[in-house]
This record gives sequence, C-alpha cells and structure tokens, in this order.
Amino acid sequence: MLTMNDDLEGALKEYLVLLDKEEYFEAHEVLEEAWHPLRLSKHPLSNLVKGFINGAITFEHIKRNRKNVKDKAQRVIASYEKYKYLCTESIEHAGLFKQASQRIEFLKIKHAEVFDVLVP
Repeated sequence: MLTMNDDLEGALKEYLVLLDKEEYFEAHEVLEEAWHPLRLSKHPLSNLVKGFINGAITFEHIKRNRKNVKDKAQRVIASYEKYKYLCTESIEHAGLFKQASQRIEFLKIKHAEVFDVLVP
C-alpha cells in the first residue's frame, strides 16, 4: 500500500532523528512517504528527496553487513551523489536539507573503508 505524507518538513525532521539513532531503514521509509506526493506532482525537490532516501538505505546495507556490501553501498549512494548539488540555500527547507547532507557526509567518513574516502 502506498503511504503518502504531505509534510516534507516533518518528514525531514524525523529523518534526521532516525539517522542519529542509526535507524536507517526507518529514515528511508519516513522520507519516502513524503517523496511520493513530490514525485507524482513532479515537484522540483523530488530528485533531491530521492537522493536522501537512497542515502539512508545505503547505510542500512552497511548496518546489516549485506553480501557485497561495498559494491551495494557505492551503487546506492550514487543517487545521493547525483542529486546532492540540488541542496542549495534557495530551496524550501534548506536548513533541514543541509543538516541531512551533513549527516550523510559524516556517515560516509565514518564508513570510509566502504567508500574509499581519505580521512584527514
């Protein structure tokens, strides 16, 4: 059953809380519910939100230590990487999107071995 939520701001706030709790699947779910109305209306933020959904699911793969986790994580994070440039000061809920981007970037560094990130 398709669940939709028109409260993008509330979904982003909950997404941030869930990322902090390392509840990545749940973070993905709450943001996906807000993404459906955006996607259906062809809203300009739909691709950015989809990128963050995939960002969360990337870390769920790592958390569950899926088979071929490095390949899967790199493949899924690519959606986030593709759309993160849309996270600008001029968009609706820019502050929340910026916080979400910072969390994803922190998680990438935390799991540097998966993403071949050089840690300073």
